[in-house]
Amino acid sequence: MLWTTAIVLLSLLLISPIAVVLSSILSESGDVWRHLATTVLPQYITNSLWLMLGVSLGVMLIGVTTAWLVTMCRFPGSRLFEWALLLPLAAPSYLLAYTYTDVLDYFGPVQTTLRTLFGWQRATDYWFPNIRSLEGAILLFSLTLYPYVYMLTRVSFLEQSTTTLEASRSLGCGPWRSVGTVALPLARPAIAAGLALALMETLNDFGTVQYFGVPTFTTGIYRTWFGMGEQTAAAQLAAVLLLFIFGLILLERWSRRQARYYQSQNRTHSLAVYRLRGWRAWTAWSICLLPILLGLLVPGGLLLQMAINHADQPLTYSFIDLANHSLILAGLTALLAVILSLIMAYGVRLQPKRILHLSVRIAAMGYAVPGAVIAVGILIPISRFDNAIDAWMRATFNISTGLLLSGTIVALIFAYLVRFLAVSFGAVESGLTKIRPSLDEASRSLGYSPTQTLMQVHAPLMGSSLLTALMLVFVDVMKELPATLVIRPFNFDTLAVQVYQYAADERLVEAAAPALSILLVGLLPVILLSWQIARAHPPNP
Repeated sequence: MLWTTAIVLLSLLLISPIAVVLSSILSESGDVWRHLATTVLPQYITNSLWLMLGVSLGVMLIGVTTAWLVTMCRFPGSRLFEWALLLPLAAPSYLLAYTYTDVLDYFGPVQTTLRTLFGWQRATDYWFPNIRSLEGAILLFSLTLYPYVYMLTRVSFLEQSTTTLEASRSLGCGPWRSVGTVALPLARPAIAAGLALALMETLNDFGTVQYFGVPTFTTGIYRTWFGMGEQTAAAQLAAVLLLFIFGLILLERWSRRQARYYQSQNRTHSLAVYRLRGWRAWTAWSICLLPILLGLLVPGGLLLQMAINHADQPLTYSFIDLANHSLILAGLTALLAVILSLIMAYGVRLQPKRILHLSVRIAAMGYAVPGAVIAVGILIPISRFDNAIDAWMRATFNISTGLLLSGTIVALIFAYLVRFLAVSFGAVESGLTKIRPSLDEASRSLGYSPTQTLMQVHAPLMGSSLLTALMLVFVDVMKELPATLVIRPFNFDTLAVQVYQYAADERLVEAAAPALSILLVGLLPVILLSWQIARAHPPNP
């Protein structure tokens, strides 16, 4: 009963920001909402739809193509690309936006070199694509988010039945026809899941679209809240964005409503691979290298060059403070997320009731919700609570309490937990399901309580899963920008916020060190994830 009550209450607490945002639809915001609805809301919707469409095409093209090449083909460097294609996931899209803008704008090295080579004198003498545009945002999102599709699609290809693919070949299907008629239909659930994750991250973004001047819901929420001071209207914008997310989830479910995918799990031998030679091998090599080059190596190299060129400048107290703030927030959130995930996963294991399964799924919804939406859903009830306490204390004791929770680390960490608990829960639940139930029974027969069994039996056996959960949440918090930007305490910036502020002021050189720090920290869980996939699925000969 104790575990059931704890999980249900925890789920209700985590879902409360989403409930607050949805309830704002019924609130009256006066002329502000009507003004937004008739002026900027159509633009927010249009830009969001174009972003979703463009990113969908980009991540599927890159992710599915590279997953097929490294799984079913052998060419120079294919073993290296198997894990290297995940690395761009470590680079937040806003870092690429700041870096490529500095390189490709009018006074950047690329256009400056072109003008020197061809003798052009002014911008009207030639045409050059504008990176700070909707198309530029789609390109950068595709380069940083395709690993979601690549990772899940590759695992699906690896787990597909060998006999099914060999049957298609025996019926005369060539390599590419086998892809279209057998491999892709079997991988459709994985592709849809990876695509949904990529689109959720696209809708969550703030730094890239704000810097590129592309009005979306996240920029509108921030502008309405801080620029206009309208909490209710900002919450209603957040509610519309939330409906977009729910619609995306339902669309993904609906697309598979009548589909059933069955395949044998008895793989007695490895998949037969296509050995590419000559121009085919080098074409495959170039296709796999290009997203890594553009999504990680080029921006990472440019940031490293900027940091080295200004290495003579000592680290300021500001940078050290920013790093400490980021590490403290990420460390505390990761630790709390793992503890709460253990409680929830183990509670479901002890009492596999329907209400517990439902509560856990509800608590895990936060990962699908953009950080700006969560921030609004947290700040509104917290500010009302603070104001109510302050009014009561003034009336009773003539003492002002001020803001107790608004703009504090507590509120910020709670926002992180709502957003990223699902990440740690997935890793913890995966590790817990690998432990045989007989160990629980043996532990209980020796007189151990459920809590003692968890701490002394299960936790040591789940060391790898707990470490994975800890690292994933840690890095996600380090990169998170929208929620941090809205909720952070006064004069309490993080590396991500400082990078955003420096870039907004066109001071990319000063942003290089904190940006590079975020990038390097983000590589750790990506490398760990690549190693786990490689261990679970040994490479084909």
